[in-house]
Amino acid sequence: MDAFYASVEWLRYPQLKGLPMVIGGGRRREDDLIGRLNAERPERAWTAEHLAEIPVDWFPLLKDYVGRGVITTATYPARQFGVGSAMGLMKAAKLCPQAILLPVDFDEYRRFSRAFKTVVRDIAPVMEDRGVDEVYIDFTEVPGGQREGGRVLARLLQKSIFDATGLTCSIGVAPNKLIAKMASEFNKPNGISIVHETDLQPLIWPLPCRKINGIGPKADEKLQGHGIRTVGDLAARERPWLVQHFGKAYGAWLHDAAWGRDERPVVTESEPVSMSRETTFDRDLHAVHDRAELGAVFTQLCEQVAGDLQRKGYVGKTIGIKLRFDDFKIATRDTTVAEHTQDARRIRQVAGQCLKRVPLERRLRLLGVRVGSLVKVGEAPPPEALPLFE
Repeated sequence: MDAFYASVEWLRYPQLKGLPMVIGGGRRREDDLIGRLNAERPERAWTAEHLAEIPVDWFPLLKDYVGRGVITTATYPARQFGVGSAMGLMKAAKLCPQAILLPVDFDEYRRFSRAFKTVVRDIAPVMEDRGVDEVYIDFTEVPGGQREGGRVLARLLQKSIFDATGLTCSIGVAPNKLIAKMASEFNKPNGISIVHETDLQPLIWPLPCRKINGIGPKADEKLQGHGIRTVGDLAARERPWLVQHFGKAYGAWLHDAAWGRDERPVVTESEPVSMSRETTFDRDLHAVHDRAELGAVFTQLCEQVAGDLQRKGYVGKTIGIKLRFDDFKIATRDTTVAEHTQDARRIRQVAGQCLKRVPLERRLRLLGVRVGSLVKVGEAPPPEALPLFE
């Protein structure tokens, strides 16, 4: 999907399209702009139906943000100033102070995510879910899927998704997932790119190594240290040399990736290992002095995890917590209980017991709650028998 979070927001606020904009810093509550407009412009009754009419100069700007939130996403006009995902909002404000700042609305993003994936499955049911805004599709058996090398089907997908959601997407068509992922980035936004096996050398080899999904900053830095900057440079290295310098598994994978080899199937069913929620505080909180605030946040996180489990139809039995202190050190604790659960109060109880096992002298920057050992509702085995003592 093209600039997914921002595109969803543009459906709500079309007047912001084309402007530098960042999303992050906190979760969206009921639109406070409507409240302000009703208070300061009482000549008309502003409601949620009038979001597209809110004047641009009423939206909060990045330069006025105070806190320690981070950017979830930034629009292309904002990225031109060096602003990007995971950057602190205070730092971003120095680079692009004029950017409009919107809070995240994960509930709305998930709703649109489910909508576009439903459209895809109706057309090409062999679909692998790769997160909120991305899927892989195997259309080998889709009737007519091979017409024009897949372009006809790609256009149908784009039109159907736009008609259902108002959102655009970019599609890469290739013999495997590795190349299709790269091709999907070629013609954004709303583009279609088709890469055949014979296109590897002219289209893929000139690209920087970082364009391969699976080569991160550290690996790229090491590759560049050996004079390997493009995929073609990587393909020119022998497999034994790559194994020697990057390890048996990763070195062999680098060689295969450079030559466009990828045998991974499209996986239609993938069970989650765990579900979690976490939040970074605007200021460091102390377990004693900020007990009430921490308790409220803790309860909310447990309720959110429980809601995620209930909505997706899972129960879990390993419940844990994650803490990041003001010195950036991280502590985790978890407990496996006898019975699977998706109950918020039970999760809160067990997570609270985990919390008691961590020294809390230092102030906290982040708090998270996790539930693991997941199974589908109805498939959980009976509770484990507890030992009996006389």
